Amino acid sequence: MLLVNQIREDYAGVLAGLQKRNFHNAPSILDQVIALDDLRKSTQSQRDQIQAEANTISKQIGVLMKEGRAEEAVAIRERTSQIKEQIKDLESQYSQAEEDLKALLYTIPNVPHSSVPKGKSAEDNEVVLENGAIPELFEGKLPHWELIKKYDIIDFDLGVKIAGAGFPVYKGKGARLQRALINFFLDEALAAGYTEIQPPILVNEDSGYGTGQLPDKEGQMYFATADQLYLIPTAEVPITNLYRDVILSEEDLPIRNVGYTPCFRREAGSWGAHVRGLNRLHQFDKVEVVQITHPEKSYETLESMSSYVQGLLQKLELPYRVLRLCGGDMGFTSALTYDMEVYSAAQERWLEVSSVSNFETYQANRLKLRFKGEDKKTQLAHSLNGSALALPRIVAAILENNQTPDGIRMPKVLHSYLGFDSI
Repeated sequence: MLLVNQIREDYAGVLAGLQKRNFHNAPSILDQVIALDDLRKSTQSQRDQIQAEANTISKQIGVLMKEGRAEEAVAIRERTSQIKEQIKDLESQYSQAEEDLKALLYTIPNVPHSSVPKGKSAEDNEVVLENGAIPELFEGKLPHWELIKKYDIIDFDLGVKIAGAGFPVYKGKGARLQRALINFFLDEALAAGYTEIQPPILVNEDSGYGTGQLPDKEGQMYFATADQLYLIPTAEVPITNLYRDVILSEEDLPIRNVGYTPCFRREAGSWGAHVRGLNRLHQFDKVEVVQITHPEKSYETLESMSSYVQGLLQKLELPYRVLRLCGGDMGFTSALTYDMEVYSAAQERWLEVSSVSNFETYQANRLKLRFKGEDKKTQLAHSLNGSALALPRIVAAILENNQTPDGIRMPKVLHSYLGFDSI
């Protein structure tokens, strides 16, 4: 969440950033933040003053009792009882103001980086680069939802039978392709210096608030009511929360973690070809990279993470493009996001397969994730994460782009993982 000092010291800049996001009522909400902060501070000040008076009276009572002036001491003690009630009321007011302030700050998204373009939707995103040739397929090419039936490698009907729509069953070479991609992505991350983490796939409410999924995306997360736990939408949530309420040393930075998990999202989108098959699911597999960095190096880190994800797409021989998301299309917690999209030659459109984001101090402030520098002062770290990669649309693009009349060729980099070179 945003820092109150950030809002106070750079009110115009924060307001301009939120307006770039099309965040409604930004001036009113920012003013409410400042008013609640003023109330909190004034209440604390009053409480401190009265407590100081109580301390003075306590000393006076001691002196009077020693001097044998008990009646005067009893008279003053009556004031102490009044002060205790006042302090109790002020502490209650302070707690309420702090709770209201925190709840309000949770509703405010992150301020976009200055390079984020203005815009309201995906149509306003900026294409940063394109790489790779668009494959030209033979007449009679099939979209992946037809290919998986033809080669019997993924079964959506069985998934509906077991769980419902959006929960596919991977079979035979389809299952092996999933496993090969997961192992390939993990091995690449380890070679790039990431440490592998295998986190829980259920998290508590504090973890959801820590990385910003709550309260923003509460309706999109599966919730285990009896245990008050959420199924994770991405490994970012449990991995980043490893560092909640932690003070690192500057020498610990950067921290680079990678984890594979299944991911769960309740929203499956609307009807239509753009969400058919693997294009949008309730459950899917993803390898996620997370970094905790020094604030001065986070944007350098973002660029290196973007290059790393692009390297994976190049090794998979998939044509791709990189987008810088506009203010209206960014995630709630992000300061700057690059989306990577691969081209689906059968669907003849771009499919998002990765988002790489810098959250600056937004998550760290919620998490109380700090580090101590050489001057022994603590400050908030910066957190970043990226999909490296999400499997469903990668699988869709591999199947569609590499299809031939005789079968589907597998990318060379996967042959050793698969044990076969075609389906």
